[in-house]
Amino acid sequence: MGRARRARRIAATAAYGGGGVAAGLTALGALGYGLLKVEAQMARRIVGQPFEGAPDDNGTYGSGAGEPVELVVLGDSSAAGMGADNRYQTVGAIIANGVSALTGRPVRLTNTAVVGAESSALELQLANALDQVARPHVAVIMVGANDVTHRIDKAVAVRHLEQTVRRLRALGTEVVVGTCPDLGTIQPIPQPLRLLGRRFSRDMAAAQTVAVVEAGGRTVSLGDLLGPEFAERPAEMFSKDRFHPSPAGYARAAAVLMPSVYAALGVWEGAPAEGAAPDTRRGEGVGPVAVAAKVAVSDPGTEVSATQIGGQTRGPRGRWAMLLRRPRNPEAREDQPPADDGDDRDARVERVERDGVEGVERGADLPVEERLPTDGERGETKPTPTEPATRHTIDTD
Repeated sequence: MGRARRARRIAATAAYGGGGVAAGLTALGALGYGLLKVEAQMARRIVGQPFEGAPDDNGTYGSGAGEPVELVVLGDSSAAGMGADNRYQTVGAIIANGVSALTGRPVRLTNTAVVGAESSALELQLANALDQVARPHVAVIMVGANDVTHRIDKAVAVRHLEQTVRRLRALGTEVVVGTCPDLGTIQPIPQPLRLLGRRFSRDMAAAQTVAVVEAGGRTVSLGDLLGPEFAERPAEMFSKDRFHPSPAGYARAAAVLMPSVYAALGVWEGAPAEGAAPDTRRGEGVGPVAVAAKVAVSDPGTEVSATQIGGQTRGPRGRWAMLLRRPRNPEAREDQPPADDGDDRDARVERVERDGVEGVERGADLPVEERLPTDGERGETKPTPTEPATRHTIDTD
């Protein structure tokens, strides 16, 4: 069974409440999880001493006129910032400073992520966050690795994530999910278990993508984002425990999440216009969400979000989704004060043109039935479901 079909099946099982800790595991799958657990225990003897916790990065970042932009962060140790030396080095803090610089407004960060958390902890984390801020503008979620290593059934884990996204969207909050990282990049886990970890984590990420997009959020693939850099510069990219990212590693992850956060808030002039065609030169495309999820998990930094074809949100094989590779150098909208970063607009545009337009057309190596459709291949569509809640962007305050 291909990854796209597995992702559809897992997401469907999650939507209908199926699954269990042992459900859906073959004998080989159960053996694989058991071996992964043993190898993880062996790896813990190799890595450095664990941290006592993560920096408390809750607070207000940046300055400017107007009410603060409300940013909520949920998830596991990667969202909490375990491995960062101080509060300004976490993913949440880096994104908060970036949003403040782009909007000219302060950003209030509420981070209720917990080290070691599984997806089942998201509902409690969200409740704790909503006790502090009733209606966030945007939420960033990073979760999934502990579900894989703790042998949590993917359908159960994905259902918890989907329910959290739906609750946030019902509030009008925009949601950006950094999907499960590729555990095959963790060097202390030896082969062949690293390959098994890669398959499990990529399946989790693909299923997360389908569920989140169906729930009204958008995902950004983290995949093996840090793998090559960690291999080349382990002392720089790993923290002192040789397991969690260093401040440089968190900065790398935040860099691929920030453009999607900017676009979700509606503060990025460079965001594609509503209904605009994807740029195939950058490897972008439109297709069924399960196929988009399959492509995204192997291409770190790829955003997947819901879209429409001919005014319809769904086709014969489910919801339509768009793959985007957003440039990393956004421009402030004309009604927002630009950030004074010492870099002029022409230089930013030049970098985007030089580094950002290279890409491979999505789905070229896929079977016809799983390829992202071209304009001539798009099939008949079905009636759309009820539209999600109105966007709660900073324009509406």
